[in-house]
Amino acid sequence: MMWRKLKITLEMIKFEHTVFALPFALIGALLASGGMPAAWQLGWIVAAMVGARSAAMAFNRLADIHYDRMNPRTRERALPKGTLTARFAVIFTVFMSVLFVFSSSQLNSLCFYLSFPVLGILFFYSYTKRFTALSHLVLGVAIGSAPLAAWLAIRGSFGWAPVLLSAAVMFWVAGFDVIYALQDAEFDRKSKLFSIPARMGIAKALQVSTLFHTMTVLLLLATAFLTKCGPVAFAGIVVVAGILFWEHRIVRPHDLSRVNVAFFNLNGYISILLLLTFATDIFTR
Repeated sequence: MMWRKLKITLEMIKFEHTVFALPFALIGALLASGGMPAAWQLGWIVAAMVGARSAAMAFNRLADIHYDRMNPRTRERALPKGTLTARFAVIFTVFMSVLFVFSSSQLNSLCFYLSFPVLGILFFYSYTKRFTALSHLVLGVAIGSAPLAAWLAIRGSFGWAPVLLSAAVMFWVAGFDVIYALQDAEFDRKSKLFSIPARMGIAKALQVSTLFHTMTVLLLLATAFLTKCGPVAFAGIVVVAGILFWEHRIVRPHDLSRVNVAFFNLNGYISILLLLTFATDIFTR
């Protein structure tokens, strides 16, 4: 029964979508070390990432259970459907939070101290739709901190390169979260929830998402220039720009049938592609 509950929980939080943020954390670690970090550092970085994202997603499901019950798109999720109890989700959230904090403590003292405000930001995001349409950017900040966090885990000090990369991830996440929120624009209006699609309409929301993703490409280029990357990394950024362009071509104001393709498939390709190209560039210098 415990394993069944755990499986349902992992499905509920879309555990496989850790692939969205983890590659950027690994890029941050590679840039910080100028090559392959120590195995123990990579191990604790991955553990911290898994703990942070899992805790944040489970907490989000708990915070939104009332709205998920009312939303036709989400009422079949584990918590509103009753296939998973809130008590188990709370225990899972606590366990993953402890994993995140403990993993951070194994990296260095700065990461340990910063793990608490980071956890606060991750949990705070779940309530931002109650009062601001900028919730997409808050999610971007939460996930976009991954490269900077990994850099700090390796070097123990700040730098401009991870800040630029984190900003790129922030706008990337905010951009595709706006696209994902298109599905709930009408529901959000009726429920008095805030989002860019609910506030501005679908057409203008897509324009904002395009602006966010343009910022992503520019910040990726700035990161590559600052870290003196070679042609492989720049080629990866060009391909990413092409994928983002295609993402905005297949999602139209009057045709949202391919939102999930844009959100789940294309964005997964982007993070993995950038990891492969940046890693290749770093290892072949």
